[in-house]
Amino acid sequence: MAKRKRDPNAPKLGVIYARYSSANQREESIEQQVAECRIFAEAQGITILDVYADAAQTGRNDKRQSYQKLLADARHGGFSYIIAYKSSRISRNMVDALVFEAEMLRNGIKTLYAKEEFGNNAAGRFALRTMMNVNQFYSENMGEDIKRAKDDNARQCKANGIIPYGYKKGPDGKLEIDENTAPIVQEIFRRVRSGENYIDIANDLNARGLKTRQGNPWNKGSFHIMLKSERYLGVYIYKDIRIEGGNPAIIDLETFLEVQKIVSDKAKIRGRHRSDEDYLLTGKLFCGKCKAHMNGMSGKGKGGDIYRYYSCSTRRLTGECDKEHVQKDYIEREVAKAVRDYVLRDDVIEWMIRTVMEFQDRMDITAEINQLEQQIADNENATANLMKAIEQGIITQTTKDRMFALEEEKSELRKQLAEAKARDISVSPQEIRTYLNSFRRGDVSDPSYQARLFDAFLTAVYVYDDKLKIVFDMYDGTGKTVDVELLDVPAEEAEFSLKLPYAP
Repeated sequence: MAKRKRDPNAPKLGVIYARYSSANQREESIEQQVAECRIFAEAQGITILDVYADAAQTGRNDKRQSYQKLLADARHGGFSYIIAYKSSRISRNMVDALVFEAEMLRNGIKTLYAKEEFGNNAAGRFALRTMMNVNQFYSENMGEDIKRAKDDNARQCKANGIIPYGYKKGPDGKLEIDENTAPIVQEIFRRVRSGENYIDIANDLNARGLKTRQGNPWNKGSFHIMLKSERYLGVYIYKDIRIEGGNPAIIDLETFLEVQKIVSDKAKIRGRHRSDEDYLLTGKLFCGKCKAHMNGMSGKGKGGDIYRYYSCSTRRLTGECDKEHVQKDYIEREVAKAVRDYVLRDDVIEWMIRTVMEFQDRMDITAEINQLEQQIADNENATANLMKAIEQGIITQTTKDRMFALEEEKSELRKQLAEAKARDISVSPQEIRTYLNSFRRGDVSDPSYQARLFDAFLTAVYVYDDKLKIVFDMYDGTGKTVDVELLDVPAEEAEFSLKLPYAP
């Protein structure tokens, strides 16, 4: 799908996305985020059409109802701007946030932040990625605290995270058999053991009105994790913690072992699935003919050799595009060379440094840090006063509930303070210059170096039969493109020859 062109005379229409996380219930409320975003939109002359909000939803992945609806609506058009309170509201996972940004840009939609004034240029994008890195750093640090608590639970065989289908959480926090769903687990194992196909089992369960743990209809992919889980043998498993007999068994050992053989045989027939993790242009490489994503694939050439390439998703799924596959290694290497040579010039680097420093000056969050520290002090005073009351014998359900609420509040305030301090970016011009200059010394054939370049500077690459069009957010904010000519393109499995039309 081609990127929609924006009419400069058309009204500026946008939507708001707001979220607070399940791990941080005292973050800015949905209402406050929306109010701030509306003020920002009015100042920018943007008319707000709708608000998408996810309450008590983590930003560490994109499995959020309103977020997914926003993605779907963005693909159908109707607005040109998405406004969020801060970049962390979109995602605390940098990869997800960058994928979101690329997807929105492909649909002609800009993402703006009410409390983070990023410029629409390379320096602004650099600052945005820096902030995303900080958000991810905070999320991972907070995750370490949560991990310690979950590890402690695991050593006591208490339920952690998602409860497997067939079990429920007991009064002591441990897993116990769910009398409603455990028989369904036993039935599924028994039917697979007898040779029934997954799809037939799924169709029968659906016909009986039964749902998966997530409340969804069953399909042939619903059974893979269940059938391989040793938890049903009574083994408590949490990451690398394994405790035999840590939870009650639902399946006997003989049935489990026979099902494992069947599952293994089915997997051999299906073959191995490819991994996207080393296709570095995933999400940024597009077909020049139909503008669809080009996805990493592998296959055999005419000579029988295995090779890897990017394939137009329209061609692969519907056959309605005749764009040939492009070889993975060569395209990634030449794109990396073009990015390095075109972006990492002295004038670009110096301009980026100036703009990032200006951004840093605007991002003074001292007042926010002071306010959070005062809230923590007030919380500690309230706790101390409550403790005095308890010491005097005033122990009621109300005092107990209040003490619990204060402890929970203090924990959340400390997490907010950690996030604020993590966002308090302070870097010198020389540190930024050193960081950017480090890109100049890399080997364009090194995948790790290629990944750094693509993440930091590359917006999109469009592949035509005779050329590449590489899109950058250039230093002057004009979104410059560079054409890279493709010469003498042979059969799909052969090498490609590229010629750069500009002097490096």
